[in-house]
Order: sequence, then structure tokens, then C-alpha cells
Amino acid sequence: MLNESDIVLVTGGTGFTGKVLVRQLCELGCEVRLIARSSSNRSALAELPIKWYEGNIYDEDTVKRAADGVHYIFHIAAAYREAKIADDVYRLVHEESTKLLATAASNNPGFKRFIHVSTVGVLGHIEHPPADENTPYNPGDVYQRTKTAAEQWILAFHKQTGMPLVVLRPSAIYGPEDDRLLKLFRMARLPLIPVIGFTKGLYHLIHVEDLTRFMLLAAEAPNIDGEVFICGDPEPMPIKAIISTIASHLGKTPKFIRLPASPIFLAAHACEFVCKKLDIEPPIYPRRVAFFTKDRAFDTAKMRTKTNFEYKFSNDTGLKAVCDEYLEKGWL
Repeated sequence: MLNESDIVLVTGGTGFTGKVLVRQLCELGCEVRLIARSSSNRSALAELPIKWYEGNIYDEDTVKRAADGVHYIFHIAAAYREAKIADDVYRLVHEESTKLLATAASNNPGFKRFIHVSTVGVLGHIEHPPADENTPYNPGDVYQRTKTAAEQWILAFHKQTGMPLVVLRPSAIYGPEDDRLLKLFRMARLPLIPVIGFTKGLYHLIHVEDLTRFMLLAAEAPNIDGEVFICGDPEPMPIKAIISTIASHLGKTPKFIRLPASPIFLAAHACEFVCKKLDIEPPIYPRRVAFFTKDRAFDTAKMRTKTNFEYKFSNDTGLKAVCDEYLEKGWL
């Protein structure tokens, strides 16, 4: 178990998943270091004994200072898909940072393990679900392509140098502080809920607490050096079932209407194109439409068979717990 003798560097520590992990690391007594930009909101972590390193995770000097002498690195940081972000930013945040962090870690004599947080998005669209860790890469956009490049690079670096490494590919992360999947919870309150396309819309969830607990386990579990793990609940759910579970918990009976995907995709492409020219975030864009139309299901057995991991939340209990917490916050 990680403890007060361990020095840990976390990237993306002010983000949704990062904040949960950082709190857990502090509870374990670790010396926790975070790299954060000057514009990052640190308020949620202000009371914790964190050593801050201000700068970008793709700045070589910042990374060298932050990584000097650390025993573990949890590389969670990601550039999230927004219309305003230039393609080169994805490369810097995903690829360049990974190279700098891994190189710095390999120079630490007492370094124990690098936890590289990738994404199931490196597999792109899944033609024949479920996919697993052996499914070929198939990235579909700049976010997925740069995450793929970073993952491939660090796996090759591990083989060349022997730097201790585990790669995690989380599926859809949700939890009480998340605002990306909040739209599904809000949709569950509508009198008529649109469903785009005619696929099953399979989606694979993982509660943020289960993901961070697995991160901590992956940092120390034996016999998994160099392994890749898809991180998700044992079973995927159709989006209709996710919304129905939430609606039922809210005491509502959902009514769905199916809409054809093609015209909505055309509108989304046009909206994204115009909004990008105007330098504003589009209200609808192709990736958001794809969220409702793709069957993204995975075989997550490896994370259990290789490490004996036990989940705290099922799909049902997790969705209901998050729903209750959203209600407490007044978000629903």
C-alpha cells in the first residue's frame, strides 16, 4: 500500500478524476506533487498538503523539477475535445508530456511505476463489440490519434528501457462532480426523450471511485508490469437503459422517440464548422451525436482476473448514487 514514504506526481490533478485520486493519495499519507497551470482552479484541493509545480505538463523544465525523486507518476492529464483547441495542443498535452514524464521517471533510481491513463477511444468505433485489450488501434479523431500515439510511444519506451509501466484505458467515467455525463441525468427528466439512430447505443461506464481505486491497485499489483487494462464496469448498458435507470430513480416513466442519425450528423458538422470559424463552442457537434449512435462495449475481465479487483459500484447502484448527489447539489 502506498504510504508516507512514497513521493507521487499526478498530472491532471485538478480535473474530475484527478481530484478524487489526489484526495485518496493524501489520505494514504503520500507526498503528493501536482503540475498545474496558473489558470487551473485549485480551490477543491486547497486544504490538502500538496506540493504545486506551476507550468505546463509539456514544459521540460517544469516536468524535470516535478518528477525529480518521485516513486510513482499518475499521468491523467488530457486535452478535452472542444472546438477551440488547436490540433497541436492535443499533441503537446498527450504526446510531448508523456515523453518528458517517462524520460524523467526513468532517471529516478527509486522509481516504482508509471500509471499512464489512456482511453478506450484509442480503439475508435467498435464494429463488433465487445472489444478487448487485443483489439487493433482505430482512432477516429485528433484526440484519439494523439492518445494512441502517446500510448504506443510509452509502451515502446517501457520495452526499450524497462521503466515500470501500466497503461489504463478508462471507459466513460462518471461521478458526483462530473458535468460531462450530467446531460444524461438531465435528459431523464424530460417528458419525451430523443434517441438518435437505430443502434443499441451500448455504452460502458465506470464510477470514478472504482477507477481511482483501480489506479492505486495498478500502481502496486505484482506481475502486471507492461500490461494494458480496459477499465469499465463488467457490463455495458444501452443508453436507453442508462436513462431509464435514472428516470425510474427520479420517479418518472421515460418516453423515447427515435430520430434518424444522418440529418443530425449533417447539422452537427455544419454547426461545428461555423462555430470554429467564430471561435465559439458549438452547441452540437459530430462527437456529441456519435455518443448516442455508437456501440461502445468492452470485455473488462482482465482488470478483475489479473488483479482480483472488486467494484464498489454496479451500474445500477452507481447511477442511483450519483443521481442522489446531483439532486443534493441542485444540479437536477
